[in-house]
Amino acid sequence: GIIISNARRWPLMIDPQGQANKWVKSMEKTNNIHVIKLSDADYVRTLENCIQFGTPVLLENIGEEIDAILEPLLLKQVFKQSGSLCLRLGDSTIEYSNDFRFYITTKLRNPHFLPETAVKVTLLNFMITPQGLQDQLLGIVVARERPELEEEKNQLILQTASNKRQLKEIEDKILEVLTTSSG
Repeated sequence: GIIISNARRWPLMIDPQGQANKWVKSMEKTNNIHVIKLSDADYVRTLENCIQFGTPVLLENIGEEIDAILEPLLLKQVFKQSGSLCLRLGDSTIEYSNDFRFYITTKLRNPHFLPETAVKVTLLNFMITPQGLQDQLLGIVVARERPELEEEKNQLILQTASNKRQLKEIEDKILEVLTTSSG
């Protein structure tokens, strides 16, 4: 709770048992929290309204990748326009209320978020399964006993993220060439 209320970035909670969901819902019940999913057809509209009126939002069950439209919100790219705070979300510029709060949860047990995603949020692990505890302890032991393996793992994670980004760029270039070619 202390981390969530004092962190500069929005919290992304690893929550396979739903404990964080229950806690956030009960904590924000009096503030009329809105619960959305990326699969909801109107989630962007709901999010825009909540940002404008300062209503808290819980984005549930995200995968390992977060929708690009949320990036300005995650980075808190707030600017002043005509004397009021604004945020650009997708194609629209909306007023930003300082009372707005944003919570994100995932049910994935051991998600591998890209480093680009991890730096935009405050990651909180609510998972307390024996397997999760074992994974965490193994990570700590490896980091202490064989720091070179831990460093190699971190390098591989960064390299994987870089490779995925390059693949996406190449795919986009191929699609662009295909759409602009005539024949």
